[in-house]
Amino acid sequence: MGFDARFLGPEAALPAVPETDAAASVALDYLHFTVVLDTGRRFARVTGVNIDGAQLVDVPRGDDWRFDERIPEAWQAGPDVYARNDLDRGHLVRRRDPVWGPPDVAARANADTFRYPNAAPQQAAFNQSLELWNGLEDHVLAYATVHAQRLSVFTAPVLDPGDPEYRGIRVPLRFFKVVAWRSGDELATAGFVLDQSPLLDLDEAARAARAERERARLAGGAAAMPDLGPFRTFQVPVADVAELARLEMGALAGADRMPRAVAAADWRPITAPDDLLLGP
Repeated sequence: MGFDARFLGPEAALPAVPETDAAASVALDYLHFTVVLDTGRRFARVTGVNIDGAQLVDVPRGDDWRFDERIPEAWQAGPDVYARNDLDRGHLVRRRDPVWGPPDVAARANADTFRYPNAAPQQAAFNQSLELWNGLEDHVLAYATVHAQRLSVFTAPVLDPGDPEYRGIRVPLRFFKVVAWRSGDELATAGFVLDQSPLLDLDEAARAARAERERARLAGGAAAMPDLGPFRTFQVPVADVAELARLEMGALAGADRMPRAVAAADWRPITAPDDLLLGP
């Protein structure tokens, strides 16, 4: 039940929310995955799923989204956010990723992914068109052909205070993904970021406030984050993902397979699986 940090053998722990933000977070365990929900923003701060590629099961999708009854509905961004607009309920833990094991277990895991803490609003074209983003796990799984093809994947929206307001929530503009696997006896990781902001109708005040926060962040010595643009996926240093998402990813960052020379130069655009940097 829930995410297993030792699923790969070497420890790959769920990224930690800093103590300053911990009071607003609640961890929700599902079958083969965990969602750490930010109860103020009503979206996940981070999710972690264990994928056993050797035991994946094909289960009918369904579309029965529900609140998680263990926590108040007021903590969850529910159906009103997604009604009568171009926003999709985008799975954070991908529907098929935890769906493995005996048929009854796989069916339960499938149903668990349709809980509102595991959703975030994604512009419809973004969610339906980005086969590369949604399939990154598949490409890494194919690469990790040893040790029973197991992965641990951490995904969430970047909850920026300047995200645009809409129907009582703030719509996340960026998403991140960190994929972890076992290479020999060691942990290996890769980080990715995607941006949907050019597809959303942002007002001028929101853009100006976001730009001012970025200037302040840079003035404090932080590294510059590139303007990603629509439908663009980047492989980025895991340490940059941790900074952007304001999460602690010490061991994951230390196992990053992105060569230091490339990481120091810029974020790497990914347009096809051949662009991934996963080797030693």
